[in-house]
Amino acid sequence: MDFNRFDPEQYFHSIWNAVRIARRVEYGLFTFGTSDLPYYLVVDSKEPGEPVDVSRGEVKITRPMVVTPYNARPEFANFFEEGEFDGMVDFLLARTAAFSHLRLERNEGPAKLVSDSVEEVVAKLNRQLDDEDEDRVAILTAPHGMGRFAVLKYAIKRIMDSAPGNIQELRDRGFLPEE
Repeated sequence: MDFNRFDPEQYFHSIWNAVRIARRVEYGLFTFGTSDLPYYLVVDSKEPGEPVDVSRGEVKITRPMVVTPYNARPEFANFFEEGEFDGMVDFLLARTAAFSHLRLERNEGPAKLVSDSVEEVVAKLNRQLDDEDEDRVAILTAPHGMGRFAVLKYAIKRIMDSAPGNIQELRDRGFLPEE
């Protein structure tokens, strides 16, 4: 599929709306150092009636201790193939300063085929995580072929949700002036 023929903004919105965070995590990210974001990713089958894919993964978000010209742009490791969707990622990141100086690395285990529907798998995972009193693992869903976008959306949402608390911590530590 040639993505260059599409309006980037419209295409981005269609993907953004197609992927979903089915189980949210409410903890903020660390202002300094590395935050680990574990998740389950449930990807719908290519054809109706085929098994869905379930994999467990983690995104590590690292904020540098010293900001240099070399780490001013966010760096993505293991999200997309070389150069794939660069324009879309740039489109997204150009709209906020919360992503400067970050390194995001995605690590994911092998996908397991499960014969249930996406909704059934999400319900089972929710019950399992509730039984384990696990509140730091998210559940993400995506149509076939869009799993990496679900992970990207999850990481972006966590960064944006954590930004106000991170900024306040920088103020509290004297790195930013008080308002």
